[in-house]
Amino acid sequence: MHYPEPITKLIDSFMKLPGIGPKTAARLAFFVLNMKEDTVLEFAKALVNAKRNLGYCSVCGHITDQDPCYICQDDKRDASIICVVQDPKDVIAMEKMKEFRGKYHVLHGAISPMEGIGPEDINVPDLLKRLQNEEVQEVILATNPNIEGEATAMYISRLLKPAGIRITRIAHGLPVGGDLEYADEVTLSKALEGRRDI
Repeated sequence: MHYPEPITKLIDSFMKLPGIGPKTAARLAFFVLNMKEDTVLEFAKALVNAKRNLGYCSVCGHITDQDPCYICQDDKRDASIICVVQDPKDVIAMEKMKEFRGKYHVLHGAISPMEGIGPEDINVPDLLKRLQNEEVQEVILATNPNIEGEATAMYISRLLKPAGIRITRIAHGLPVGGDLEYADEVTLSKALEGRRDI
C-alpha cells in the first residue's frame, strides 16, 4: 500500500522503536494525524527535550538531568554499598522497592561474546576507578539472570575478589505467589541454591 511521503516517513520513524512492527507503526502514525496540532507539538517537544536534557551521571552512569544524579548527591545513602545493574531501568525498579539505601553503578549492557561485547564495551572500567577512589565495603551484583548477566556477574566478581571487597549476588528463584509445579528446573535449582535459614 502506498501512503503519501509524510505518512511513510512517520511510519518508518515509529518502526525504529523496539517492538513496533509495520502494522503498529501505521496505527500510531494515523493516530498522530488525528491528534490536535498543539498536542502533537507538545509530544514532539517532549521527545526533543528528553533527548537534549538527559544524560548519564558521571559517577554512577544512571540517566539524569543533573550531574551528579540525585542518588549520588544524597548524603543519607550508604556509599559503602554499590549495587551494580545493567540498565538505568534497573535502578528505577530497585528504587520503587524503597528498601535499598546504598548507591548504584550502571553498566549499560552485559558481556556478550556472541555480540562482540566485552568488559571494555560496558561501564566496567569506571566501576574499577570508582572502587579505587571510594570506601566501598560491598558490591551487590544485580545483573539479569540470563547467560549474559551471569557471565558479567562472574567476570566482575573474579575481577574484584583480590581487592578484598565483599561481593554478593542477588538471589534468583521463585516469584512471590508462584507455584512450584509451574516453575522450570533452572528456576527451582536457583531457588534451592539460594535458600536461607528461617
